[in-house]
Amino acid sequence: MSSSRNRLGLRSPYDRVGGLFYFGRMVDKIRSHTDGALPLKYAANLGKGFDEKCLTFLRVRYELVVEYVNQGMTEDAILESCFGMGHRPTEPEIYMWNEFMRKRGWSDDLSHPLQRQKKREAMLSRSEIQTVFQFIDADEGRPVNGHHHLNGDNQSNDDSTIG
Repeated sequence: MSSSRNRLGLRSPYDRVGGLFYFGRMVDKIRSHTDGALPLKYAANLGKGFDEKCLTFLRVRYELVVEYVNQGMTEDAILESCFGMGHRPTEPEIYMWNEFMRKRGWSDDLSHPLQRQKKREAMLSRSEIQTVFQFIDADEGRPVNGHHHLNGDNQSNDDSTIG
């Protein structure tokens, strides 16, 4: 895990747990909420949005993850338990998950909501913010387009894999 947690203790959605983008952030939000430290703007969406996408991908219920967090399990142990109770994705499935998630908001159904959010937070002039992950990082004071989202990708330098 990289050390890109914000002042609330929430890590960047690009930070990986078990190879997965976003899972660690979801766990951070649950922990913060349990401790009574999660701001309302985050608490309102617990178990929804990207949390729900992640849970659907793993085929587990939100309440199960909350239970694991409340038991004091580490994020790695929580993820392993999710794999055991739900779905253990293959490397190609993890790759597809990560690519799907990191591009959310870029020319898709979240593009317009992302633009509204940028306007609400006075970030419309920030043309480098093109995805929801980039918006989250910018909104929480982390650099946008940092290299951390590329670290550890299973990317091949072999051009024969293209097309």
